[in-house]
This record gives sequence, C-alpha cells and structure tokens, in this order.
Amino acid sequence: MSLQPMITGSRYMISTGQYLATQAGHAILEEGGNAIDAGVAAGIALGVVHADQVQFSGVAPMLIYLAEQNEVVSIAGLGWWPKAATLDLFVREYGGEIPLGLARTVIPAAPDAWILALERYGTMSFSQVAKAAIRYARDGFAMHSCMAAFVDQFSDSFRLFPTSAALFLPGGEPIKTGQLFVQADLANSLQYMADQEAAAKGDRGRGLKAARDAFYKGDLAQAMTKYHRENGGLLTLEDLASYSSEIEHPLTVKFGDIDVYSCQPWCQGPSLLQMLAMLDGSDLRTLPHNSTEYIHLVTETMNLAFADREAYFGDPRFVDVPMDVLLSQAYLDTRRALLNPDRAFGKMPPAGNIAGFPRRNDDLNKAATPPNAGALIGDTSYVCVVDAKGNAFSATPSDVSWEGPIIPGLGFCPSLRGSQSWAVEGHPSAIAPGKRPRLTPNPSLAMRPGEFIMPFGAPGGDMQPQGMLQVFLNHFVFGMSIQDAIDAPRFVTHSHPNSFEPHGYAPGRLLLELSIGDDRAKALSAMGHDVQWLPDISLGTAGVCAVVADRQTGILYGGADPRRSARAMGW
Repeated sequence: MSLQPMITGSRYMISTGQYLATQAGHAILEEGGNAIDAGVAAGIALGVVHADQVQFSGVAPMLIYLAEQNEVVSIAGLGWWPKAATLDLFVREYGGEIPLGLARTVIPAAPDAWILALERYGTMSFSQVAKAAIRYARDGFAMHSCMAAFVDQFSDSFRLFPTSAALFLPGGEPIKTGQLFVQADLANSLQYMADQEAAAKGDRGRGLKAARDAFYKGDLAQAMTKYHRENGGLLTLEDLASYSSEIEHPLTVKFGDIDVYSCQPWCQGPSLLQMLAMLDGSDLRTLPHNSTEYIHLVTETMNLAFADREAYFGDPRFVDVPMDVLLSQAYLDTRRALLNPDRAFGKMPPAGNIAGFPRRNDDLNKAATPPNAGALIGDTSYVCVVDAKGNAFSATPSDVSWEGPIIPGLGFCPSLRGSQSWAVEGHPSAIAPGKRPRLTPNPSLAMRPGEFIMPFGAPGGDMQPQGMLQVFLNHFVFGMSIQDAIDAPRFVTHSHPNSFEPHGYAPGRLLLELSIGDDRAKALSAMGHDVQWLPDISLGTAGVCAVVADRQTGILYGGADPRRSARAMGW
C-alpha cells in the first residue's frame, strides 16, 4: 500500500520537495503558464519554504524537454569561484581546507538560471512566477517537520553566524514544527526584483533583464559585495556582473529502449547514467526485488560509478573529462566485469584505466573521518512538471543556509557551493578562479518517444543518484507504480569520499532501511559490506519526486517521497 496517494491527472502534473512549492507551481499551470513557468515558480518558492536547504541565491541546474521541437536542453545553473579564489590561497590561509563561512562562496547562479529559463522557454514575467514565494516569505508559513529536523541537526552551525541564528534559532533555540516562519528581508529582496521589472519599459524580455540586473548589478549586488568586502569574502561586483548560466546539450544513455538524460560532468549526473548502463547489461531482471543478491549488485555498481566520478568528473571548461569513454559500452563492460557476485569491494574500487588520462583516486582509500550514519545528510530539493502540451521540466535547486551568514537586510546566503570543491592539487574538482565545483544536484529525465516522459530527481547529496536509480528500477524493471517505486525500502552506500567538505569517507559502509530485514543484512555483512541501519522512511536517504506522462492514454501520474515534505498535484 502506498504511503501517500499517487496523484493522477489528464492535463498537467507537478511534484516538488515541499507542498507549498507544489501549490505555487500548480497555480501557475492553472493560470495558463507552461511547465517552465510552473517549474520556475516552484523552484523560487523552494528557496523560501525550504530555506534551510535551498537558497534563492544558490544553484538551479535543470533539464527541459521542449515538446514542439522534440528536444531536451540543459541549463547549467551553477556558479563558479570568484576571480580572487585560488588553490594557493586555500592551501596557504586555510591549510588545504574549505572552511565554513564566506570563503565557500561561489557566484550565485539560481536567479540568473530561473530568469534565463523564463526568457528562452517560458511565457510569464518574473513577478508572476515569484508572487507565491514573496507571499510565503512576507506573510510566513507554518514550519514543516522536515525543515525543523534539519535546523535542529545543524543548530550549532547556525549559531556561528548571528544573522542566520536570528532567523532560524529564535530565542536561541531551533525553530519548531508548526511555528510561524517569516522571512521579511527575503520577501523584500524578491519584491525589489519584481519592482525593477515593473519599472522597465518595453517587452517581457526587457523586464526580465531588469529583474536579473537588480540581483547581479543593482542594490542586491551592492549589498552582497559590500558585506564580502568588509568581512574578508572574495565576491566582487565584477564577479557578479560577468556571470551567466549556460544552455547546453545534455548527456544521454539507453536503458533498454528508454532514453535517460542528465547534465554534463560539472555535476554528478553522469554517474547515474553509468549506473544504468552497467546494470542494463547485467542479469538484474532475474533477481528478486531487494534480495541480498540484488542489493549487492546495485550497491557495487554504484561504487564503481562513484570511483569514476571521484577520478574524472569536474568542470569541463577546466578539466578534460573523458565522458565519451566513460559512457561507452566497451568501457562499461570492463567495469561490470569487476563485479564479484559473492564479495563486496569493501572500499571504493579503483577508477577505470583510460589511455591518456591519469587515474586520480588510487590514494583515497585511507582512513578518514566517516560521515555520521545517524545524521541528517543530504540537502537540496527538487521540482518536476509536465504540462498539457507535453513540455517537461526537471530542476534540482539547492544551497544550505547553515554553512555561512545570511547577508544583513537581504535574507539569503550567496551560494556556498564551494563546499563541493577540493583544496587538493590535481583533483579534478580542485579550486580555481572561474571554475565550477562538482555539484551533487543532478536533475534527470527519461522517455520512450511516443510512449511516455518522466522527469525525476531528488535531494540528498551523494544519495541523489542512488535513490533515483532505485526508483527508476522499481518502476521500469519491477513494474511498480511510480508512488510505490518511491515508497519502497532503500539502501545507501557511503563507500566513497563525500562530495561535501571535509569529504568524509566510510569504506564499505552500506545503510539499509529497517524493513529490508535482518536476514538480508546478515548476508550482506558476510559478503563484506559494513552494514548499518536507517529507520524506515528515513531522511537519511534521497527524497525522490517524479511525474510520469503516459502518451498513449493521456494520463499523468505524480509521485512524491514521504521521506520528506514532498507532494504532487495535478488536474
């Protein structure tokens, strides 16, 4: 039985990581907006109603399917390091670490990415799609349990920054479920952008540019950079004014006859493609769902993909990533051949050998501080939409508010995604001016042309592709409805360096939700997995959302993860 109802519709459908964001996007669909308008509205709203894990001034990578053109495009909503950020600076000043605070700041990308999506593929103004977010911030909303849990978990980090503590720790204590949460400064910042748009004379494009300039050149930019200048930060007006998101061609692989899309290797999305392509050539379909053999096979496949991620992935503008090889069938055959059906690697396996490319992760299998298995790990949220014309939208907005200060008077933290770089010479995601970190948020989209389209994604840091993979297999291999596929018990590997500074690593660590069962846990332990438990329906896994649009019946299905505050809505 599903843990929450699967929503069905015949016109349009939206699913997001928080119910008020879902409501915001659905209202735009009802007003005649398309999937892009609705997705942007929900994404901006997530920066308000999930302000612990999503910042309006954070990141917003997205995939968009344009039905009329029958084309999938990617918007790389990820900022890069300021010009003053050098590897030598972090080695000299911070001992090779990337400390909490302003030092982690990369150029905020989400506002530009949202507006670029509206300009190129949407139909509405910034003020139209931001109105719900402004209302939620100005008038407040009842704190939900997911956000309250993360605020409590990271309360000590919030206390490091007085402006953040004042908002999230009223009276010195973490805000509680049900308390009214008002973000007046954030409402004013969003309203300022809307007002600048309204003051611009001319067409919709001129108005959108004015809203964007308000953030990257106007009063908001001035306030951000003044605070950085006075408090030892690196962000400058030149950094902000020179930023622009990029429209790219996504990567794609086939799983059977299903086309699966992801963004380029400035994010971890290609890892999901590798996992699917390796499993497509295995005997996966002969194994019972969540059996010992199945969990072992999928876990070790994920570990192989994460080993390649660690060795090769980085900003393609700075790093030559052998993506054609990494997704080639011949290469993936050699990786699959390393799988032992009876024995776990027990650590992160070596990356694959690729001629002309140094293998960079052989020295990483050493003792390190492991992630806390009981902690709430993995921030971010997610939004997916399919509209009445068949356009699809998939975006994974992110950026936490507990790793740095909220800028006084603005209500947001400029992107702290520098936490997903390395202050290590030779690492493919080593810090460099103008270079993007290796991002965990990775929206995805699957389709069988003429039959269905499914945008899907998740919050959860390194757990994102793991949860997305398991939901995909549950739905397409085991025939579960999309809601049952999301509800089904999950497992998580941590046998790789964490993408977040300080990049903790737990060799062989495998976490199971309780209902997978003790007998399977014992069998997996005997294979060499370091098995630990998670509660059922755990926040310690990814929070997957998906929309499946059946092209043959015209029915749309919305699935949302009960592990978070996710909800689907459609008509």
